[in-house]
Amino acid sequence: MSSASIKISAANKKLDCTIPLTGSKSECNRALIMQALSDGAVRVDNISEAADTVTLNNILRDKAHKVVDIGPAGTAMRFLTAFYSLQETEILLTGSERMKQRPIGILVDALKTLGADIQYAEKEGFPPLKIRGPIKQKTNQVSIKGNISSQYISALLLIAPKLEQGLNLVIEGELTSKPYVQMTLAMMEQAGIRHTWTDNVISIAKQPFNKSVINVEPDWSAASYWYAIAALSKEARLFLPGLNGYSLQGDSMITEIMANFGITSQFKDGGVYLIKEAKKLERKIFDFKECPDLAQTVIVCCAALGHDATFTGLETLKIKETDRVNALQTELAKIGVKLIEKNQTYKLDCSGLDLNKKIQIATYDDHRMAMAFAPLALVMPELEIEDHLVVEKSYPDFWKHLELAGFNIS
Repeated sequence: MSSASIKISAANKKLDCTIPLTGSKSECNRALIMQALSDGAVRVDNISEAADTVTLNNILRDKAHKVVDIGPAGTAMRFLTAFYSLQETEILLTGSERMKQRPIGILVDALKTLGADIQYAEKEGFPPLKIRGPIKQKTNQVSIKGNISSQYISALLLIAPKLEQGLNLVIEGELTSKPYVQMTLAMMEQAGIRHTWTDNVISIAKQPFNKSVINVEPDWSAASYWYAIAALSKEARLFLPGLNGYSLQGDSMITEIMANFGITSQFKDGGVYLIKEAKKLERKIFDFKECPDLAQTVIVCCAALGHDATFTGLETLKIKETDRVNALQTELAKIGVKLIEKNQTYKLDCSGLDLNKKIQIATYDDHRMAMAFAPLALVMPELEIEDHLVVEKSYPDFWKHLELAGFNIS
């Protein structure tokens, strides 16, 4: 990854433009696994240009791999661990140094319970993994904790229709990021896969994928940065084509969250208009349990507005591309803001907020750090973002789109 930095400033604080977002990374990754499992029955339209998705697509197309290196693509690591358990192959699944620090033991244990042959090549509980397929199924029931990562659950659900005995998945405790599990099941339904969800048990019988086309909606995670940009502008009228009000994506909750910041979402003309209206920001508590990928964006936005809000549901942020809580604390300190942790609750202290200086933001190999902090250019004289190419992971055109909106980038 390049370590080059860029400088951003915004001469014009009044925004009026159309931003053509790429396909949803979350939807696309699920659709590509379904396509690979369906023996050609499922086709995917509007494939995301995100680097993670491009990586996954290339890997699934090449059947001759003996070593599969997914780099920093966390979703690909989880989904491919389950996918390769089904395949008649023996592979080593590995990734970046950070990926080797991200736990995968809960998913591996669940797959081993079902009968998969998976071994740790280095550190117990972490990638890289030696996977020898196909799975020799011993049971159709497995339990998994609901509060760690919804991707473990989605990985198991995606392979369930191909398991000889099907799958009864028991979710233990509270389920975080529930919309992502609902997205997985809804997309599988589009390809004819039926399920039942009773109390904490999701059941999927062995069944074929139907001939179908899955059209991937633009990415609501990418849209969230434009909501933050609208919130920090003087005036905004932004159009994001292709997004609809009945999205499968959990991050579409940004519409409700940003209504508190005076951003109205008008769904018409085949997309959504973001319109800024004068409104006092009064909401004090934001819960990200069901949409953790929005947390950095909203926290930075509150900090820039000097709003001492409180945040919950940030537990999964510590095992993402970086420890996102720690990264936020370090970078917000550069504008004089503290993010204080107490008993899994996080509170902003904006009493020392200072937006009258130039600062340099570190990105920690995390695409969302770069894009969550970029809107600060609207309220500061100049902002420098280190290692700006990290955005390629999910939104490669981000800087180009900022220029389209009138930002100066050098």
